Formats: sequence, structure tokens, C-alpha cells
Amino acid sequence: MHDILLVEDDEMIREATRLTLEAHGYRVRTAADGVTGLAMFREQRPEVAVLDIMLPGLNGVSLAGRIREESGVPVLLISARNDPVDVVMGLEAGADDYVTKPFEGSVLVARIRCLLRRAAPAEPSADAPGPAGPLRFGDLLFCPTTLEVRLNGRPLALTTTELKLLREFTASAGTVLTRDLLLERVWDYAWSGDTRVVDVHVQRLRAKIGRDRIETVRGFGYKLRA
Repeated sequence: MHDILLVEDDEMIREATRLTLEAHGYRVRTAADGVTGLAMFREQRPEVAVLDIMLPGLNGVSLAGRIREESGVPVLLISARNDPVDVVMGLEAGADDYVTKPFEGSVLVARIRCLLRRAAPAEPSADAPGPAGPLRFGDLLFCPTTLEVRLNGRPLALTTTELKLLREFTASAGTVLTRDLLLERVWDYAWSGDTRVVDVHVQRLRAKIGRDRIETVRGFGYKLRA
């Protein structure tokens, strides 16, 4: 049974969402404000945090940022606002996904399942043997089997999403990967045409491994310089 932290100040939405998640087998703990939500996160360490953006005390974007400073636990934001600025701010703060209110319970459950799958340790494919050892790209070293990343010889901490992005880029170095393809491989589902999430996470990865290492191919997508 997976543990979910739900932080939502609207009591009706909070209870309806809790019941939906529990009906699908999740163990749900709830909070009505950001400060309480952060304390519960630190105490219970859930496997996914579902956060409303508009929270009293500490809003969802700030809470997502605090969680990301301390943990790689997947964070899903929910909000009645679909302004691109709010979406991008949430993703840049460290959120992995977002859902706009009103949402179907089945959609939220599907998104959570995807986050849990992405957070699970990667298993090597039985169809294609993995590379014999680490892959080197200048001063960047990446081992697809251990998921170890080093930059200038120093260990580099990446989130699960960033590791999966880097794995896709290193497996196809020099090849253009479209945003839709990255959505399918990294996020494990179609994003209804919204590719902002890819752009934000690529920017975050660039900030860690070097901004010039991943090239933007205008109108198509991205590629890792071989």
C-alpha cells in the first residue's frame, strides 16, 4: 500500500479526493495548510505528495520547493488556475506534474500511478543488453546501470525525472528527441499536447550538467551533444 500526502485547504475537495484515493488502495494522510503539510511530510515521508497551489500559511509552490530541497519524492500540484506562469513556477520549484481543477478522480489516480512507476528503480530491458560501463561526454560521466552521475569527477545529485531524461539523452546522443517522445518515455503518458513540462525539466537538467550540453533544435526538440 502506497502512502500519499494530500494537502488541500478546501474540505470538500480534500475529503472527496481522499476517498477516491483510498478506494484505489492508497493510504492517504491529509493536511489543510502548507505549514502542517510540511511537518507531516517530514514526519511520515510519503511516496507521493499531492499539493494544492493556493494554500494558507505556505502555498503549494513554496511547499513543493521545500520538499524538493529535502527529498526526491514525486510532487503533484493541483490548482484551479491554468495560467502558464503558475504551471511553470510550480514545475521550476520542483514539482513533477500538475493537474487542473476540476479533475476526474481517475485522472488523478492515473497520474499518481505514473509518478510511482517513474520513482521505482529502473530495470534493464531483457531485449537489449545495457552498455558495458559508464558513458562519458566530456567532463560528464553517466552509468545507465547504477544511475551514477559525475561532473568533473564529483557526484551529481539528480531527481528521478532528471535521471530518466539524462538516460534518454545519453542513449541517443547526437539524435534529436522530440518533446512528445520524451513525454512518452519519461512521463509514461501523453500530456494532452502540453510540452511545457519537458522544457522546464530540461532547463533544470541543463542547470546541473551544463547549459550548452543539451542543444535545442528549434521546432523539433532536444539533443545531447555527442
